[in-house]
Amino acid sequence: MPSTHTLERFIAMVERNAHDEAIETFYAPQASMQENQAAPRVGRDQLLANERKVMARAASIHSRCVRPVLVNGDHVVIRWVFRFVWRDDSVTEMEELAWQRWEGEHIAAEQFFYDPAQLTPQPPPGAAV
Repeated sequence: MPSTHTLERFIAMVERNAHDEAIETFYAPQASMQENQAAPRVGRDQLLANERKVMARAASIHSRCVRPVLVNGDHVVIRWVFRFVWRDDSVTEMEELAWQRWEGEHIAAEQFFYDPAQLTPQPPPGAAV
């Protein structure tokens, strides 16, 4: 079960948009991440490589935790709102629930629940639609 201090440090790091640093710091070596019902990605190194690939495609990222954070023993649920401005100035805004299973102070498994329609980038502001 994560301590309140650890959980708040994790949330603060994500809200600073240091997503890759959060994976390095808070995920167990054999952690898994799963998008909705897709097959999970396994291993912190793979999770980190994937996150850095997404971050490199973005001109800017804004991440916000919507409280309350729900904690029940080793299980944590966080509601996130993200805004990605891509290098072509298109925008993806999405809201998701992250269901996490912690082992002590590290995330062992995480599954994201969101509407996949949110993944379609919207044209840059002012662009002809």
